[in-house]
Amino acid sequence: MLEQTALDGDFAKRHLVNPVLLRMLGDLTRQRVLDASCGNGYLSRILAGRDATVVGVEPGQLLFDFAVEQETIAPRGIQYVQADLCDLPDLGGPFNAVIASMVLPAIPTWTGAMRACVHALKPGGLFLFTVNHPCYEQLWPTWREHGGYRTHRYLTEYEIPGPSGVDFHRTLSTYLNQVTSLGCQLTELAEPGLDPDAAIEAPTAIDAYVHLPNFLIVAARRTT
Repeated sequence: MLEQTALDGDFAKRHLVNPVLLRMLGDLTRQRVLDASCGNGYLSRILAGRDATVVGVEPGQLLFDFAVEQETIAPRGIQYVQADLCDLPDLGGPFNAVIASMVLPAIPTWTGAMRACVHALKPGGLFLFTVNHPCYEQLWPTWREHGGYRTHRYLTEYEIPGPSGVDFHRTLSTYLNQVTSLGCQLTELAEPGLDPDAAIEAPTAIDAYVHLPNFLIVAARRTT
C-alpha cells in the first residue's frame, strides 16, 4: 500500500485534495514548507519537486522509515524528522507554509497539534489543513446503502472507527474557531467535488463524490 500511494497519494488525494492544496500554496520557489504528519512522504516529494525546501514530520515508525528510504533512493533535499506534532523539536526556523493534511481528525489532542503548526509559521505564513468534511464523513457507506447521504448526529464529538485507526468527528465550527483563536485569518475554504469524467474512469470512485464534498480544505494566514 505504501508503494501504491508513494507518487501522489490515493485516488481521493490525486483528484480532490492535491490540486486544491497546490493551487492555494502558489509558487513555492525557495519557500520553507512543513509537511506536518507527512505519512509516506508523497506530498513532501511533490512540494520539493516545486522547488520548496521541505521538512516532513512523521511520528509513525513504518511511515517515517519509508519516507526516509525514498529520500535515500532519490534525494530531493527533504529533511524528515520523527516527532509528535504536539511536541515539535527545533526544525531550523519558522516556515512560510505549514500543511496538515488529513491529520487533525486522527489526533485526540488536536488543539495542541494545530497550535504547534501555527506557531511554526512566520508572521504572514500560510497554514493549510484538510479534514474529512464534518458534514459528510460517512458519505461513501450511506450513499452505497441508501443512494443518498444520511446522518443522525453532528453536534456531538464521537469516534469513527476505520481500517487504520480511529478518527474523531468534530464540527466545522470547532476547527474554524480554533484556528482563528490562534491568531490566523481565514483566507479560503474549499469543498472539492469529483470531476464526473474521473468518476467514470476509476472503478473505485462512486457518484456520491460528484454531488457532495467528502473533504474540507482550509487556508488561514498567521497574523500575529
